[in-house]
Amino acid sequence: MSHINDLLNRLCPEGVERRPIGDWADLVRGHSMPKTDFTTTGVGAIHYGQIYTYYGTWTTQTISHVAAETAARLAKVNPGDLIITNTSENLNDVGKAVAWLGPQQIVTGGHASVLKHSQDPKFLAYWFQTPDFALQKRSLATGTKVIDVSAANLTKISVPLPPLDVQRAIADILDTFAKLEAELEAELRSRRAQYRHYRDELFTFRERERERERERDG
Repeated sequence: MSHINDLLNRLCPEGVERRPIGDWADLVRGHSMPKTDFTTTGVGAIHYGQIYTYYGTWTTQTISHVAAETAARLAKVNPGDLIITNTSENLNDVGKAVAWLGPQQIVTGGHASVLKHSQDPKFLAYWFQTPDFALQKRSLATGTKVIDVSAANLTKISVPLPPLDVQRAIADILDTFAKLEAELEAELRSRRAQYRHYRDELFTFRERERERERERDG
């Protein structure tokens, strides 16, 4: 953290400026892309529902594709762009963002917006996970059964924008912690599986009795 503080003191001694998204980025709303459009190969595609269920903060690969002719009518996502969900059944998921860091252009569909910008994409994607964003989107969300934060309302969200060197340093630190968290979760899953195995093994009394009976009979 001292490295971040040193950068902040050197590069923005007057503090970090906050600016609404509409001042420094463009938001492109996606078009309809039902899952029936998916193909095994073709142009990479990210469906808004996959942002809730599959993708993390950023990705370099897609799990879905669409045909080139289908991609032509969809919203284009260039390397560095963010895809942000506009619609969800709950407030937590609406506004979830994933940064596209793959080498080629992909596409996205309805209920999502593409954020086109000149900031650090990982920094922005991590910021969309903060309480700061959650508080702002709560005041802009509409609906009851289906929650929506429109692209127009997203442009009103105010984001702290330190210099790019600071953004990249913050993103690098959070990447490191995210990797450590994933490793710890994998270790925990392994330990839980080990625990269940030995728990079940230790309580197989009836099976041991059968084994002894077979030994006596033999």
